Amino acid sequence: MVNLIWLVMLICGIIVAALNGNIDQVTASALQASELGIEVAIQLMGVMSLWLGIMHIAEKAGLIRHLARISAPLVRKLFPSLRADSPAFGPIVMNLCANILGLGNAATPFGLKAMQELQKENPDQETASPAMITFLALNTSCITIIPATIIAVRMKAGSANPVEIIGTTVFATGCAMASAIIADVLFRKRNGL
Repeated sequence: MVNLIWLVMLICGIIVAALNGNIDQVTASALQASELGIEVAIQLMGVMSLWLGIMHIAEKAGLIRHLARISAPLVRKLFPSLRADSPAFGPIVMNLCANILGLGNAATPFGLKAMQELQKENPDQETASPAMITFLALNTSCITIIPATIIAVRMKAGSANPVEIIGTTVFATGCAMASAIIADVLFRKRNGL
C-alpha cells in the first residue's frame, strides 16, 4: 500500500512538473537526490564501521559481559520471564547500547541475535513470548543519548550545528521509552503474564 502511495505521489509530481513546463527540474532533482543518497550512504558506512568496530572490540575484551552483569538487575526486572543465566541478556544489552548511541543499523544484528535467543526459550514457538514483546517495545522506543546517525546526516547536509538536536532527542526518546515500559508492564499485569 505504501509503495502505491509513493508511486501515485511520484506520478502526480511528474505530471504537475510537465504541465508547468518544469520537467527538466524533475530530471535534475532526481539526479541530485541520487548523488546525495550515495554520499550520505558512504558517510554513514564510515560512522557505522567505527561504532561496530568499537563494539566488536568491547565484546572481545569482555566489556559486554561486564556491562551485561552490571545492568542485569535492571534488565531482569524488565524481563521477569527469562532465567537469570539466559544467553539472551548479552545481545539484548548490546542492542540497547547501540540504540542508546543512535546506531539503529548497528543494533539490528544484536536485535536479531536477541530474538533468536528469546525464541529458543519460548515455550510456544508460534506466538511471541512476553520477553519478545518487551524486547520489541524497548528496541523500537529506546532512549537515544547520542544520535550519531542523525548527526552524521546533518553534518553531510551542511547543518551549522549538527549536535543541537541532542537535548530534544534525549527528551523525546526518553518519553517514548518510558511510555513503552509503562504500557508493557500494564499489559503484562492485565493479562497475568
